[in-house]
This record gives sequence, C-alpha cells and structure tokens, in this order.
Amino acid sequence: MRVSIKLKFSVFLAALLILTVVVLSSLVLRGIERNQQSQIEGILSQQTRLVNLNVRQSYYTESVHLEQEAFLQQNGRRLAQELANSTGLPIALYDMKGQQVGSSISSGESAIVQETLNYALQNKIAYHEQGDTLLYAAPLDGPDGQMGAVWIQYPVQSYQDFYARILQLFIWAGIAVVALSFILGYLFYNRFAVAITRLKKSADSIREGNYITESPLKRKDELGELGQGIYYMSTSIQQNITAMHAEQQKLQLAIEKLQALEQQQKQYIGNISHEFKTPLTSIKAYVDLLDMYKDDPQLLDDATNNIGKETERLYEMVEKVLHLSALEKYDFENQAEDVEVSALLADACGRMRGKAEKFALNMELDLEPAVIRSDRESLMHIFINMLDNAIKYNVPDGVIRVKSELRMQERQAVIRIYNSGTPIPAEAQEKIFEPFYTVNKDRARKTGGTGLGLSLVKQFVEKQGGTITLLPSNPGDPEDGEGVTFQLIFPLADASLQVRNKSE
Repeated sequence: MRVSIKLKFSVFLAALLILTVVVLSSLVLRGIERNQQSQIEGILSQQTRLVNLNVRQSYYTESVHLEQEAFLQQNGRRLAQELANSTGLPIALYDMKGQQVGSSISSGESAIVQETLNYALQNKIAYHEQGDTLLYAAPLDGPDGQMGAVWIQYPVQSYQDFYARILQLFIWAGIAVVALSFILGYLFYNRFAVAITRLKKSADSIREGNYITESPLKRKDELGELGQGIYYMSTSIQQNITAMHAEQQKLQLAIEKLQALEQQQKQYIGNISHEFKTPLTSIKAYVDLLDMYKDDPQLLDDATNNIGKETERLYEMVEKVLHLSALEKYDFENQAEDVEVSALLADACGRMRGKAEKFALNMELDLEPAVIRSDRESLMHIFINMLDNAIKYNVPDGVIRVKSELRMQERQAVIRIYNSGTPIPAEAQEKIFEPFYTVNKDRARKTGGTGLGLSLVKQFVEKQGGTITLLPSNPGDPEDGEGVTFQLIFPLADASLQVRNKSE
C-alpha cells in the first residue's frame, strides 16, 4: 500500500510531539506523586511521634507501677479513642503479640492489615494504599523500648483527585497539540510532496525511455538543483544509451563465449586425463601383483583377462579422443542402454580386486540384480573411480563393502560403497565434489590423487540421471561403522525388466 510522503512526515512530527508530551507528563506526574508521598509520610511520621509522646506521658503519670504489656491491656481502648480525637484520624493500638488492645476503627482486620502490622512489630514502618485510604503501621515506643504498634488510617482522596486532574489536563493538552501539529505539518509538507512528485514523474518518464527536454522544477533550493541534475542526466543518457547498449551486447556475447570455451576446455582435459588414468591404474596393479607372485597360475589368468579388458578400454578411448579431435567436440557420446548393475559392479570389483589385495584389503560384495537405463562405459568409469578411491584412502588390513539393492516402490537402484578409512571431516564434506579438492594433500600426492575423481564421478552420475551423496559415518552400526560411505542412486529402467531379472 502506497503512503504519501507528506502523511509520513506529518505522522512522524505527531509521533515526536506525542513522545515529548508523554515524557514531560511522565516526569511531572512522577514528581507530583513523589511530592505527595513525601508529604503524606511527613504527616504520618509527625502523627506517630505525637502518639508515642502521648502514650509515654500517660504511662508515666498513671501507671508507673505496671509493666508495658499490662499498661496497654488496661488503657489501650481509652488511649486509642483519645489519640483518635486528638489527631482526627482512625487509630488502633496493638501489643507485641499482634493483639489489638484498643481501636477507634470500626472495620475488622484483613490479611493486608496483618501483613503490614508484622513489619511494625519488627520495629519498621510499613504502609499500604487501599482505595482512597492509606493504611499506616509504625512501632509504638515505651519507656523500656518498643511496647507494640500503632495503626493509622489516613485518607488520600484529595491527593488522588489532584493527581487525576493533572493527568487529565496533560491528556487533553497533548491531544490538542498533536492534532494541531499534524494539520499544520500536513499542510507544510504538502508543498515538498508536490515537488517530489514532479521529480518522480520525470524519473519515471526517463525510465520508460521518454527523455525530458527541460528541468521539471524551477526552485532556488536543493530540490531545484535536483531537478536540474535530472534534466542533465536525461540529456546524457539520451545521447549515450544506444551506443552503450550495443557495446554491452557485444561484450556480453564475447564473455559468454570465452567462459563457455574455457569451461569446455577444462572439462575436456580433466575427462581425458581420468579416462586414461582409470584403466592404467588397473593394469599397473596387476603388473605389480604379477611381479610379486610370478608362480601363481590363477593370478596369471586373472591378470591376463583383466589387462586385456583394460587394454581394450584404452584402445576404445583413443579412438574416441581421435574422433573428438576431428570433430572439435569436448564431450563423449552417451549411448544409453539397459545395464544390469550387479553384473557390472561385480566386473568392476574383479578388475580392482588385484589392487585391493596388494594393499591387504578385503573386498565384500552384496549385490542384488537391478536394471537401469545408462551408458555402460560411463557406469564402469564411475564404479572403477569409486573403488579406486576406496582403496587409496583405506587403512591397512581394512575392508571395502559394495552393496546394491533394488527399491521397486521408489523405482530406484541404490549402490553403497563403504571403506574403513579415516572419516572425512565435517568441514570438508561439502567440498569433496569440487574439482581439485583433496582432504589430505600429503596422502593425495602419495597415492597419485588429483582431486578430480569425485568431481568427474558426480558429473557422470548426474548425466545418467542419478545422484551421489556422502553418508554420515555411524560408529555404532555393526555393518558400516566408522569410515566413509558413498551412496549412488539411479532410476530403474522398464519395470518388466526388473521383474524378469529378479525371477532369474
């Protein structure tokens, strides 16, 4: 909702005056209240001294041979009546046990009376305002110390009436001042509001492309200078906007092309490096293993088989790189097909098992068949990279668990790859998928890590319509305790294929 500036200024002025009146009236009323309180306390203090003086005089002249308590019991009623007559105030006398020995007050005692009286019996002065009456209790002194308490009722109606009249006066005066100031302020600020409205219309006209030909205001103040400045601004914008807009479009187009080219080049180089590194890692692991166990025929067969597979992958990648160079493209072709995840995972684990055994790592598989629609080569790249990371960043004699499960209700294939290595710190968990980021740079240099693996894996997973997340470690979990667990989720292919694979 739009609110006029003249209304805002008028309301602000009125609010400022209201605050001023409230503060001043509060100070004055508080001063009146304190003055009344001081006056009442002085009067009642004087009445208390007179009561104590009359009681002591009566004690010395009439009952010197009596104890203070007996004196009050015998003469309390008479003394209360005499004191009430002399002071003109209702008075009651109490002994040290809180028992009333004399009173000129017709009303009975209440809980407030008893509470106030207890203070007086402790040689303190206490009072309480009840309606138009002040209930005042003070110690009653005798020749040998305090002999009881005196209770006085003092009318304060006149003070209250005076206070109410002053308060009403401030309220009406404040209302009149605020109303008058609001009206005058509204009329005064109206002139400025009209000038500001004209400046706003000129600015809106410039914003819409309708440039002004003269100053919207002719005044000899700051608003007039502002109007002249708007006119000069309009002229300058009109002269330069066309050329600047054209140059801006050209510059923006050039920047976008450069950024796109730079991003494509970086991605291309990173992809090529990791595409070649992945099969070479597997080949090197088997070469090292064959060097260690030259007489193992089973190892020789496995190494020959897997090295052959990786060599074939390298050959295919070289073909792709040459093809990309010829076409000047920066991305591999994505050939989607129905892929059985558990079989592909088992194949990837078989290729990486030699490297895992080299580092004395135990690899455990729990695979459930599931069919997804994806590029087979991209999936193999994802699995090999994840297993390679699980081996690199594990601990000696550690374990790697690979588990896949089928979730028909969510139509998802879920893959978890766990390694028993050192958990990733909380501050690094959000950065591990960033290019070139490594949690432990010294260890990354020893293992040959570049910090691009998880970044590329994330890109490949998302291209296949999946997601990859780092699950929080759970030391209390008997299956996956303290360590690192990555979870990959892919959408299933046709449901009929899932049913057929499960039945098989």
